[in-house]
Amino acid sequence: MTTPIDLALLADVQQLLFREAWLLDQQRFDDWLALYTEDATYWVPLEQQQASPLLTSSIIYDDRVLLEVRVRQYSHPRAHARRPLPRTCHQVSNVLLLEVQPDELRVASNLSVVEYRLERQRLWGALVEHRLRRGPQGWGIVSKRVDLVNAESELHGISFLL
Repeated sequence: MTTPIDLALLADVQQLLFREAWLLDQQRFDDWLALYTEDATYWVPLEQQQASPLLTSSIIYDDRVLLEVRVRQYSHPRAHARRPLPRTCHQVSNVLLLEVQPDELRVASNLSVVEYRLERQRLWGALVEHRLRRGPQGWGIVSKRVDLVNAESELHGISFLL
């Protein structure tokens, strides 16, 4: 016997993940950052099944302060390595509530991102896990872990947010 799914809660979570993806595709990085709590972390592991961002190198492991720096770098007019900014299309699917507590959730999803930059198009795939916390303005992102399916291969630089 399975536990019944709270469809309203699932719809709220899906809308948050879809909004996050849409904000990234619209290059609205300040609005994207506002989805994250003050104690948030953003992690892209280097290895499959990586247990800790602190014991093994990671592709990205940012706290909220580093996320703010990253957003400022993307927006800075003299950030030549990021010009032009890539155009992206994030597709979030298979949203699954893994753990449900009154004010905290653990959510899994699949992510596909099409990136176009400098006459080149690339496709990225990842398994994603978000931890969400309910606050005064609704659900906020406490942590995001993005496990790229090809994390251990040569990536040729990631010039956008996943």
